[in-house]
Amino acid sequence: MRKTLAALVVLCAASTAANAVEFHFDGYVDLRLVVPSNQESWMQGELGKLRYGAGDNTFQFAEVAGQAAIQITPALLAIGVGRVEPKQRTFFDVLEAYLRYRPVSTSAFRWSVKAGAFFPPISLENTEIGWTSPWTLTPSAINSWVGEELRTIGLEGTVEWRTPMRTLSAYASIYGWNDPTGILLADRGWVLHDRPTGLNDRPMLPDVLAYQLHQPLPYRTWEFLEIDYRPGWYAGAAWDETGIGHIDVLYYNNEADPTAIWKQVAWRTDFWNVGLKTQINNLTLLAQGMRGETYIKPSPFFWSDTYFESAYLLAGYNISQDWRVAGRVEVFSTNETNTFGSARSEHGNAQTFAVDYLPFDWARFTAEIIRVESTRKQRLLDGDNPHAVETQFQLSMRFYLP
Repeated sequence: MRKTLAALVVLCAASTAANAVEFHFDGYVDLRLVVPSNQESWMQGELGKLRYGAGDNTFQFAEVAGQAAIQITPALLAIGVGRVEPKQRTFFDVLEAYLRYRPVSTSAFRWSVKAGAFFPPISLENTEIGWTSPWTLTPSAINSWVGEELRTIGLEGTVEWRTPMRTLSAYASIYGWNDPTGILLADRGWVLHDRPTGLNDRPMLPDVLAYQLHQPLPYRTWEFLEIDYRPGWYAGAAWDETGIGHIDVLYYNNEADPTAIWKQVAWRTDFWNVGLKTQINNLTLLAQGMRGETYIKPSPFFWSDTYFESAYLLAGYNISQDWRVAGRVEVFSTNETNTFGSARSEHGNAQTFAVDYLPFDWARFTAEIIRVESTRKQRLLDGDNPHAVETQFQLSMRFYLP
């Protein structure tokens, strides 16, 4: 992965030397007042579903994030997204770093290719810098997981056909370094938070799992790791119709060998994702559903197979230029079977409500309350009730950098 990113930097430098370039930077500082959940968070090695939990302070420095865009030529664009966050592995981490080549088109057809490290085209929520949403602070369980475990480190190509009324597109990717994808869903379950994994970070796994496996604490997983030297792929298609909306369908398969082990076992993960978006005057409706499977067989004596699914509906309303509100409802579940039976299946639901106030171009204030109800058998191993109801309130003060 590091060699790939280094090659992109060299290519950018060489192109910059030969062409006049345009540079643009966007960023923000995010400070928060929090009333945390009464459950200990997954970020503390427990089984709470939210970012902030019992024991967390009321005042939180959430992050500083920035995106640099370099238009090297009319067709060639370089993007880098970085973050400083108090609990990540390194002081500064990279969320995305890639090149996009899209030749200027004078016909109905247009094509482009991306190379580097970037989020796959799954989320309809997280459309702003730093994998953030214009509607809520906390994305859905689906897009929280996408931010945690999925990163395309490779190539993606797109072909579009455009008319004044519609755009049809198809895309496909081949990538590596995503063999651990699925471990968090199987070993910890769905969570809801706005902290995507940086390329150098290692997310927390539950302490109760570490005790079972006789591992030291804190117990962390690799995410962006190549284990079996087999590339993964995804492919999808999208349709945008003026006055109607957008639909996107994607199939993802990391093609991991579930018997391969290097630093950790490879999780063979595949899923289908469907996203829908429509606009009715000032009302925006988003809907998304995902269903898939993740499987390992690290030895002849043990296997684990987890089916996962989730779906949400979000309604956002622009009251005025300065005010907007959003509400989201969702459900999620996992169903695991393994050699010794199942202790990690779960089901749950969540409701989120957020109010945004944007008095200036450089400031956004967001109040959000989220309630999550879930039942997870794994909590029994920690001596807890498998059923939990969590509520978290956040007031975010986000200041944008010029």
